[in-house]
Amino acid sequence: MSGSIQPAPLRIVTFNNLPGPFQLVQGWAAQAGHKVVLAVTTPGPTSRRSNSYKEIVAAAAPELDLLVTTRMRQVALPLIRELRPDLIISFTFPYRLSPELRALARIGAVNLHPTVLPAYRGPNPMRAVYDGYPLLGATLHWTEDDFDTGAILSQHSAPLPENLSHERVFTTWAPLMGAALAEGVARAVAGEQGHPQEGSASYGAAFSAEEHWLDWNDPGYRLQQKCVALTFFDSVARAKIGELDYRIYRIDLLPNPATGHAPGALLQEEAMSMIVACGDGAVQVVAEPLMMA
Repeated sequence: MSGSIQPAPLRIVTFNNLPGPFQLVQGWAAQAGHKVVLAVTTPGPTSRRSNSYKEIVAAAAPELDLLVTTRMRQVALPLIRELRPDLIISFTFPYRLSPELRALARIGAVNLHPTVLPAYRGPNPMRAVYDGYPLLGATLHWTEDDFDTGAILSQHSAPLPENLSHERVFTTWAPLMGAALAEGVARAVAGEQGHPQEGSASYGAAFSAEEHWLDWNDPGYRLQQKCVALTFFDSVARAKIGELDYRIYRIDLLPNPATGHAPGALLQEEAMSMIVACGDGAVQVVAEPLMMA
């Protein structure tokens, strides 16, 4: 008899707090023939509450068992103990998974982190784009006590696109995350231990209030990177243009940007679209005054 042997379907518990990662894991599991026996989401700790869990609830299939909780030990742990999953997958979840909880899965617990670890551990992967880090990436690693520190099972990366936009970031990033998840889970199932994270670690901290303000002295591509990073997850980029404060939605590079005008000068305006001088010429900006945003 010929043909490859298909791996046995896995019983999976997922932990997600953003709708995109939730749907990526659900789609991968369905395509691979695995069964998600429970999806866990949460409004998060009191210090950083989020309503994104409501989008997960709205997007979940009716037949999917879904748990919304902030009580990992009292609620999630006993329920997962009864389910006896093969694998736990976390991808954007604000709580650490305890050793006791991780031990409930026959194979173990893995985390998908959307950077090239050990670069930009922590809650804000868009800081890599904000800083101008040259790569987009995704890493599947074993889950440890500290966030994003476990041995790497799979890692995929690609150069940060030129002339950035939300669409270009997403179309580059999504395949990397899907590939890291599929390859890494296969290695976990095969019993591989992965390899330790190597190189200097950095941390993706949340953006400060000051970092939400763009500086027109920056060159156009750096302004574009910062704008995309700040707005990718529905946060806000701000800048002063003339005497008004604006909410910046998008920045596009111009083919011949040299102007000779001082950075921040408003060169052209039509409705929400304007051309603004910057450190190396000028950029096209979609924005509206903050008092109207």
